[in-house]
Amino acid sequence: MSRKKLRLVQLPVPPPAALAATGNVPLAAGCLGVAAKVHGFADRVDVEVVAPSLTDGFGDTRLAELIAADEPDYLGLSLYLWNVDRSLHLAREVKKRSPRTKVLVGGPEVSGDNRWLLDEPSLDIAVSGEGEETLADILEHELGGRDLAGIPGVAVRQAGGMSPFGPPRAAQFALSSYQSPYLAGLVPVEPERSAYVEGARGCRSKCTFCFYPKAASGLRVLGPEQVEAVVSGLRERGAKELSFLDPTFNHRPDFEPVLEALIRANAGRTMSFFAEVRPEGLSATHAAMLKRAGFDKLEIGLQSVSAKTLKRVKRGGNPAMVAAAAKMMRGEGIDLLVDLIVGLPGDTADDVARGVDFLEKHDLGGFAQVFALYVLPGTAMRDTAVEDGLVFEPEPPYRIIRTATMDEQTIHDTLREAEERLGRRLDEKPRPHLVAGSPGALDVFHLDLDRAGGTERDAAARPGAQHCALWFEGEDLFARRAELLRAIEARQAVDPYATLDVVLAPGQPFPLDLISLVQARLDAARPSYATRSLKHRGETHSQRVSVVLKGDAPPDWVEAVREHVQVFREQSLQQAAADAAQLGDELPAARIVGAAGEGAHFKMLEDQADAECVVFADRALEAVWQRRVLGYGDAGQ
Repeated sequence: MSRKKLRLVQLPVPPPAALAATGNVPLAAGCLGVAAKVHGFADRVDVEVVAPSLTDGFGDTRLAELIAADEPDYLGLSLYLWNVDRSLHLAREVKKRSPRTKVLVGGPEVSGDNRWLLDEPSLDIAVSGEGEETLADILEHELGGRDLAGIPGVAVRQAGGMSPFGPPRAAQFALSSYQSPYLAGLVPVEPERSAYVEGARGCRSKCTFCFYPKAASGLRVLGPEQVEAVVSGLRERGAKELSFLDPTFNHRPDFEPVLEALIRANAGRTMSFFAEVRPEGLSATHAAMLKRAGFDKLEIGLQSVSAKTLKRVKRGGNPAMVAAAAKMMRGEGIDLLVDLIVGLPGDTADDVARGVDFLEKHDLGGFAQVFALYVLPGTAMRDTAVEDGLVFEPEPPYRIIRTATMDEQTIHDTLREAEERLGRRLDEKPRPHLVAGSPGALDVFHLDLDRAGGTERDAAARPGAQHCALWFEGEDLFARRAELLRAIEARQAVDPYATLDVVLAPGQPFPLDLISLVQARLDAARPSYATRSLKHRGETHSQRVSVVLKGDAPPDWVEAVREHVQVFREQSLQQAAADAAQLGDELPAARIVGAAGEGAHFKMLEDQADAECVVFADRALEAVWQRRVLGYGDAGQ
């Protein structure tokens, strides 16, 4: 019997900038690969986890061609709200190239209440719940030519659509049954990414807005010695940052022994740790041990200051405990993320305002994450949404539209007021990709409309990277608008879910109608998580326009353009530094070209300029700016 091939893929969160880390670690895919080996399929099935460097870097067409090249028997996709649109497109494109490939999907998005997903015709097998044992059942049935219908947690393609899911599978196996995918060599350890450690599954909390209470009952943990072995193995392989995926890190019964194990494993403090905790039961001793172990940042969920709301969503707890725990952690030099959710059932605008009061009173405003509720598939809140008066978007990210106590405008105004009071934007602003082209990168395409021949036009629409910039240069861009719009359409067709920056670099001023035409063309693109996630702001992560000026232009025209899109003027580092405080305010933003480095002028920009109003043509400097100044590091870090 020939060996079957299973190719596993996890696509990333769309990052705020092309050179920013995605935090994409295909841990679930790696766990499935380990499970296939443990259950005896190593001699019958080749399991490949597609490397994050490929899933994060390749555009839609290049990735589909890579995956379908040898016509694998199975394509497995890990679905999360941030990647499900693009994953389904990938499934369709792979099937066009390899019709015999069966598509399996799993992850938090896969649930019987998510018809938006299950109505997708490219799916062959859907898995709800934990996948290690379910995958073994699927492979055994498939290799034996047996019907999959009725397998616990599995729905299959039938005439007329997907079947109902089989009965829920009781996930009771010990986590120690399966080796860490990192240590098994299925997921690479990369110092520039956080490594993920799953020390526990399940959660003692029953928050109705969270996926965990319905996904896994009870709490299963790796023992302290096992956690120490995994962390030590990651350290030996060069890991620098570790994120613990335990839903609540301090809920495990052996919390202190695990901290002691981590202190031993990280005795040289070569690694930094991140986890989510609840404030109940945390002591000064715990705070000191967390710091000794290497925890430099923790996330604590405030969620609401209304005791009635916390009870209603089965969160429990109270803000006083959050304040006390935060004070202890900060006393040890541990940074925090403190969550406040807008749109929980029962909460009002006044409750959110009191939540911001609480953050300010306890000097936690700088650590706050204030965001709108997402009504996720597979949660208890999704089940009771109608009776709770919740109206939400039917597609990812399932953002709340209105509640029984807050209408759409109130939710919008409440978030804006929180930003004004906290003095910063509460979500990441998409950053244009304005670096110079680099051989092999396939992420920057220039089209000189005055000189471009057919070959150059075709090259601008070839398969590219996951985030591309399409530059239009020429004396009179408006006169060549038809050609310009055709090029955008071709770029969108080849990589519809890639991020696209349209860059207008005119030789002379153009009518503002050109911006409207380009924006309309971009708005006609396929909607996705990346476009919907910032729709409430009138922005998009996915398709946007910038103007780059290479010389002087009439000031009145420049100001008129700036009312619609971001305008950058090409200049030297020295010129930008001299005007640092005015960039993006009295003056256009700056695109730094020519010789540049991290000297005194760079420091002046870092200290005085709005960081979003400075970009670099040099890739290395742009990467430094994003990481050091904008803080675009890995997830949780």
